[in-house]
Amino acid sequence: MGDNLPKYRIVDINKTSKKNTKASILIIYTGGTIGMEHDDSGALIALNFNEIVKRAPSLSALGLKLTVISFPNPFDSSNVTISEWQDLGSIIYENHHHYDGFVVLHGTDTMSFTASAMSYMLKGINKPVIFTGAQLPISAIRSDAIPNLVTALEIASEKKDENPAVPEVCIYFDYQLMRGNRAYKKRSSQFAAFGCENYPLLAKAGISINYNHSAIINFNPDEVMDFKNKFCPDVIILKIFPSIKESYVRHLLSIKDLKGVILETYGSGNAPTQPWFLNCLKEAIKNGIVIYNVSQLIAGIVIQGRYETSKYLEGIGIVSGNDITREAAITKLMFLLGTEVNIDDVRQKLKAPLCGELTVL
Repeated sequence: MGDNLPKYRIVDINKTSKKNTKASILIIYTGGTIGMEHDDSGALIALNFNEIVKRAPSLSALGLKLTVISFPNPFDSSNVTISEWQDLGSIIYENHHHYDGFVVLHGTDTMSFTASAMSYMLKGINKPVIFTGAQLPISAIRSDAIPNLVTALEIASEKKDENPAVPEVCIYFDYQLMRGNRAYKKRSSQFAAFGCENYPLLAKAGISINYNHSAIINFNPDEVMDFKNKFCPDVIILKIFPSIKESYVRHLLSIKDLKGVILETYGSGNAPTQPWFLNCLKEAIKNGIVIYNVSQLIAGIVIQGRYETSKYLEGIGIVSGNDITREAAITKLMFLLGTEVNIDDVRQKLKAPLCGELTVL
């Protein structure tokens, strides 16, 4: 570990002999419902990861050498910040050559944000980084924690032609494997917590795991990871709605040090055409603020210029996000503003996929 990282608890779980080891996997426990149990008052509290292992005897049947790194203070994913992203990315980067794959246990509320951020930070990782979690704590009778964890480990260790079968950042949840920067949380009261509308599933798990290899990033033996961990927090999401007030928009766009805006528009990228609204956006762009057009629809695709109401946005220099999700868009904007010096470079790279997060239309 680097000297700048907190001290993490590291536990080796030798579930198989070296002779029979199929792969070595690093499990990174950040917190979340998957590692929680109810205390005497009924509140959820963090559970020691050793207890998770005790409750999952099926881990020994996988034939894997497992190591666990646990964040010193497991956090509720609602409290995740850039700092936690940087710590997590650094753990994976510094251990990249020591393991065949990685499984990240993370709370569901912001899992898709963190998975998107990791995909940019670890561009070209060429190994599986599988995020998973649970809707019910592991102590619950009907918990989904163990099935999700066991299958995530299987996927992280899977090989195709002696190479990683899924060499990218993904989310596995409720029998479905999704690209991390294409997924979003859609439910809080069902096991099928995540969706992926604008890109095919990478795999479905049943009696066996069926991989959709045509949708998975290809393993590249010459790939070199381009690790970058700077993010700019000076961004906002501006969601438009009928009768949105000029004073509200002007106030948001005049926030001190603001550098980027996710503009959540209607349908295929449409927005009001009142002169005051367009003038607000023009002024912001003139002041060096990057505005990224993302549809409010779950399966929305921004096509600026299809309708007159979006043609104006194209004309004043707003960047189209095509079919990118809100989660992938905000983290991409934060990432590019943190790593690129030139605003024009930020704008150009927002238009094109960095690691499969959007489709070029």
